[in-house]
Amino acid sequence: MQKHRVVIVGGGFAGLGVARNLRKAPVEITLVDRSNHHLFQPLLYQVAMGGLNPAEIASPIRVVLRKQKNATCWMGEVTAIDTAAKTITLDNGTQTLPYDTLVLAAGGRTSYFGNDEWEKVAPGLKTIEDALKIRQRVLLALERAERCQDEKERERLSTMVVIGGGPTGVEMAGGLAELTHHVLRWDFRAVKPSQARIVLLEGGPNLLAAMPEKFSKYTAKKLQSMGVEVRLSERVQSIERGRVVTDKGEIQAENIVWAAGVGGNPLGKLLGSETDRAGRVVVEADMRVKGLENVYCLGDMASYVHPHTFNGKPLPGVAPVAMQQGKQAAANIWAQLKGQPTRPFKYFDKGTMATIGRSSAVAMSQGMEFTGLTAWFAWLFIHVAYLVDLQNQILVIMRWIWAYFTWKWNARLITNIPKLQPSQSADPTPGAPRPEAPESTASADPAPAGSEPAPTPGS
Repeated sequence: MQKHRVVIVGGGFAGLGVARNLRKAPVEITLVDRSNHHLFQPLLYQVAMGGLNPAEIASPIRVVLRKQKNATCWMGEVTAIDTAAKTITLDNGTQTLPYDTLVLAAGGRTSYFGNDEWEKVAPGLKTIEDALKIRQRVLLALERAERCQDEKERERLSTMVVIGGGPTGVEMAGGLAELTHHVLRWDFRAVKPSQARIVLLEGGPNLLAAMPEKFSKYTAKKLQSMGVEVRLSERVQSIERGRVVTDKGEIQAENIVWAAGVGGNPLGKLLGSETDRAGRVVVEADMRVKGLENVYCLGDMASYVHPHTFNGKPLPGVAPVAMQQGKQAAANIWAQLKGQPTRPFKYFDKGTMATIGRSSAVAMSQGMEFTGLTAWFAWLFIHVAYLVDLQNQILVIMRWIWAYFTWKWNARLITNIPKLQPSQSADPTPGAPRPEAPESTASADPAPAGSEPAPTPGS
């Protein structure tokens, strides 16, 4: 007899959690992901800052599931879902994969609140490609500033804006401050990275809005002591190449990073089922999609709002939620196979935390609150523990120890530099308009501010 076919879309914590917890089940598992690796997103900002290499926070999915005999890994992109025929289509029709139970756990996507055109000049931080793009642009801007003879242009090249005061924005701003003010301070002659301007914009009145207000004040004070310009209650109106316009003014900046919002995965639209305002798929208490008995949706792409857990509030998009949902979804699939009722998911909130910079973080867990060095050590321990590969755990610990005592972050190679066209100058005359280079994922030579029409306000 053919075994029950479980197809899992997404190799993140939720998808891997389902696969691993079904290792002894009488099922055939096919895990499909558009990439070949599992990525630990909370440390992506360290890749963007040159503190870690991509391979140190990512592990090949095939390696993770190598010993699991009932699991097969496919690399492909899901482009259609037929819930009536119980099939998914990969890569625009190149292959059809049947299922008996489908688990969607493909993660979320960066949300620009309807201003998707901003993505070209203000990348988010969700993938390795995003992190490498940010690192490329930051380092290339400083290289160009070293050659620049115009002081005003040099200042613009050395200005970096981070939009969003959540954990990602705080960690990115702190990382940029440490990179420019400490790591690179001895590496240049003409330009002084230690004088780089780092601006953190937050539309609300507090940083880390999900945490107590005293954490927000502590974080803002700590970032300011590191040289970050923290600007609260300031909303972005438009973003162009080299410029951010807010409701309180304008900032000329070569590098702009978006850390302000996460939305649902476009994959959810293929189901044709109910979604929330952010595009997340609305799920029942047992994590099955409304109206579909054999389709589960987990992690960042699911909208899980039920009164029995987390005080009826939407679950946060963090790794512990995905890991716990993966385990419970596997248990519910087991129950269905045995003809038993499924159980609702109940999130056990272990707490939340964010690192601000060297030796400083904020954390809260089970009614206890920590700041400073204690919270920082807790952040280090937990983030290393969540890495799925022992080799990466060892490598990250060794790199962090070396960086702590030497201030050397050596993962700073600049590669895949876009070639200039014959009409372009590698070192334009100061103040003169710069031709726009062809669009590239590694582009770090944007046109000057004002070269594109301003997007419609609404962030």
